[in-house]
Amino acid sequence: MVADVTDTMNPDTLIWKPEGFGANATERFLAREMLGVVEAAALAAGRLMGRGDKKAADQEAVTAMRQSLEIIPINGTIVIGEGERDEAPMLFIGEKVGQGGPDLPELDIAVDPLEGTNLVAHGLPGAVATLALAPKGGLFHAPDTYMDKLVVGPQSKGKVDINAPVKYNLNTVAMSLGRQIEDLTVVILDRPRHAELIKQVRETGARIQLISDGDMMPAISTALSGAGVHLVMGTGGAPEAVLSAAAVKCLGGEIQARLRWRNEDEKKRATEMGLTDLSEDKVYFTEELAPAKEIVFAACGITTGQVLKGVSYFGTGARTHSIILTYSTGLVRFVDTIHMNREHPGPVQLY
Repeated sequence: MVADVTDTMNPDTLIWKPEGFGANATERFLAREMLGVVEAAALAAGRLMGRGDKKAADQEAVTAMRQSLEIIPINGTIVIGEGERDEAPMLFIGEKVGQGGPDLPELDIAVDPLEGTNLVAHGLPGAVATLALAPKGGLFHAPDTYMDKLVVGPQSKGKVDINAPVKYNLNTVAMSLGRQIEDLTVVILDRPRHAELIKQVRETGARIQLISDGDMMPAISTALSGAGVHLVMGTGGAPEAVLSAAAVKCLGGEIQARLRWRNEDEKKRATEMGLTDLSEDKVYFTEELAPAKEIVFAACGITTGQVLKGVSYFGTGARTHSIILTYSTGLVRFVDTIHMNREHPGPVQLY
């Protein structure tokens, strides 16, 4: 366990409010702990890259993440788990994680131990281990269904409208970035359901990057200058929308989303979770998906993508590359970590 750092930090950054993270916990402290959690999941899943077994890779990530969460001094509740849609092993919704105790902070945690199971199974780019946490009630309890999404960076925040025509939104983003539409790159999941969306984007002249899986990291990329992604559009997982919202909020971007039900069973489960408005017309904005004033988001690369490098293994250890975001303290950290093999120590390569 990381030592308590609250006694040496600026008092203005401490969170003592009952509705906050709680006594003896800060965003910075939790960010440091969550880094270790996503690193553990990535290190475990990365061993199965290209082995063709997405369920085994997911199981390794889930097990490592659960074990890492167990030793952290929190009262954590999984509000967004993974696995139900893919029939994979779960960190299930409602599961309690952390050491637990009367004086420890109550946290809602959204996890995806392996975002991009197919990517790992086939050795493709962009798989990550990720989670987001906030004080209790600080994350939308998304049902395991789909959401139609529109994600943009800080310059376009407040200017786009998911209900508007595709051309309008592309024009708006282009103007906000001081570009032509032809300079934009739009990321869309390569699915038959997106045929009309892809057609409309192509008609504007914008460039398209079709991806096979995992729209969360591209969503985050919209808020990272230089990542080469300007919008994410189309329908993907609702749980991933909440994780994206937590990250994009920390980075100053925006997500808009609408629920897209696949069957009545999904609506029933959503009602049991407490969702009262099942309308597909309701637009969920960033502040509704991640309303907390204190947020920690962490992701560790498993296979190399546009933002994060994948895990690399060598005889004396392994190397990981992660991003850690905090909202109220405004931190963006890219962390390059060497994990030494103590049984076979060796030199550390700088670059």
